[in-house]
Amino acid sequence: MEIRQVVEPLLKWWKLILVACALSVASSYWVVKQQPPIYQTKSAVVIGRAVYELNPSGGDLGLASQLAVYYADIAEREVVREKTMQALNLTWLPEYIAAVVPNSQIIEIKVTDTDPYRAQIVANELANQLVLQSPSNPDLQEQKRQAFISGQLLLLEDQIQQTLDEISAKESELGSLNSAREITLAQTDITTLRQKLTTLQTNYSTMLSGSTGRASNSLSILEPADLPRKPIGPNRMMFILISVLIALLISGAAAYLIEYLDDTIRTPEDINRLLNRPVIGYIAEIEGDGNKGTIAGDEPSSLIAESFRALKVNLEYPDIPTASNMLLIASISQTEGKSVIATNLALSLALGGKRVILVDADLRRPSLHQYLGLQNEHGLIDVLKEELSLDQVLSPTEYKNLTTLTAGPIAPNPTDYLGSEVMDRLLAELTRRWDFVLVDGPPILVMDTSILAAKVNSVLVVVGYGRTRKSQAVLAIKQLDRVGAEIVGVVLNRIPHSNRQYYKVYHYDYGHQDGADKARTLTLGRFSIPLSFNLQKPGFLSRPGRAASNGGSHTVEQNPSGESEQLKT
Repeated sequence: MEIRQVVEPLLKWWKLILVACALSVASSYWVVKQQPPIYQTKSAVVIGRAVYELNPSGGDLGLASQLAVYYADIAEREVVREKTMQALNLTWLPEYIAAVVPNSQIIEIKVTDTDPYRAQIVANELANQLVLQSPSNPDLQEQKRQAFISGQLLLLEDQIQQTLDEISAKESELGSLNSAREITLAQTDITTLRQKLTTLQTNYSTMLSGSTGRASNSLSILEPADLPRKPIGPNRMMFILISVLIALLISGAAAYLIEYLDDTIRTPEDINRLLNRPVIGYIAEIEGDGNKGTIAGDEPSSLIAESFRALKVNLEYPDIPTASNMLLIASISQTEGKSVIATNLALSLALGGKRVILVDADLRRPSLHQYLGLQNEHGLIDVLKEELSLDQVLSPTEYKNLTTLTAGPIAPNPTDYLGSEVMDRLLAELTRRWDFVLVDGPPILVMDTSILAAKVNSVLVVVGYGRTRKSQAVLAIKQLDRVGAEIVGVVLNRIPHSNRQYYKVYHYDYGHQDGADKARTLTLGRFSIPLSFNLQKPGFLSRPGRAASNGGSHTVEQNPSGESEQLKT
């Protein structure tokens, strides 16, 4: 698969993708504009006092880390939430999260809110309520106990210091004594003071261990929450970019899905790949309320008429090994516009100087008489029934060199009449009397077309852009191959003007060489149909032994690259 085939659905549905992205930008911008700014602040709580010790033990640090995980879980539970709302007189709390700082004894409480002041007070109150959940909860009784312990500690500190001073004084006095009795008494006093010091220090350590200031399972606020000044969100640009990316992906997927579900033929590549037949004509959709069947004669200078002339020229050039001057124009179904192709092609041939007869062989749903403004009381069916002669049912037209044989009344069994020997004799007579016989038949999948294709031998298949289903087209070509019909080419009809891939602009380049020769190129979108004159290569409409207009036969060379080029005479 080529890159162009991959990108083609995106290029084809670029308007859908553009609209989806534009709507995404507008809607996402409107949504983010309605969103208020978001602020975040955090408070920090520390577990125990090991972090402040000069020589903390590993056991204290490990215990504090385990307790931090426990208290972080408590901070997010309902008991802390309820007490925080009661303390702040709130009915709800903004979003917050309590998490332990990795490898530490610190708990961070992050609060996110649209109000920076509310975020600050909630973060601080959550930290305060978490502290209250610990054994260091400073309630009234605990406060009295801690006050007593603090007083006793101060008293013991004074006594210890006083005892140390007495011991120092006795030791100084001991050096100046000469009497053995005095020395003995001084040593006894020093021993007594040292015992008293030991008792005081032991009491001090015991009482100090009961103080929350050194407890391992105690919480204290390490860092209160600050008032946030700068919002952390929303990231409006990122939100818009993400929404556009999502819209781009969805619309792109929709484009591929539409192309996947579309089973109709839309490109020459589809025709070449599925049908293995060349595309020799590109006819745009004929707009307006006028007679579409005679636009080649009514508006000869129009762009549509020029595309029919290009089709006529292309039909003159292929090397088809048959001497038949009959061409059956058939389509896959009723919506491809084969009758419009038949009438306009016949007009182009007639205006080019050929004597043409246009036969309406669609005995089930005839329509040529409507395009040419003729009566259909009698026609082909009367000749096949041998009720009227050919000359009695021929209908001349207002266009020179063009004669029409209408279908006549609808017959109940057209297949039998078209397959009869009378039809063979009629076709033989038509080929003798006219330069070119153009037969408008029913859709290919109708059995009538198979019979006509076997008799006429040369078939021009009309495919409708976005109308012909691929499966039906493949089945129709197989049907023609089974009867041995020679398909001269395929016409891609009813190409919409809005499809810029095929119909960007029609333009004609006229050049002169040596003041006499002329070369023309018809460009249809990215497809070019060069028109030239070659007197050495006989084509389908001009063969040896047949009258040819302009004194010779023509040839055309399709430019497969799709680029315009001019061919010299």
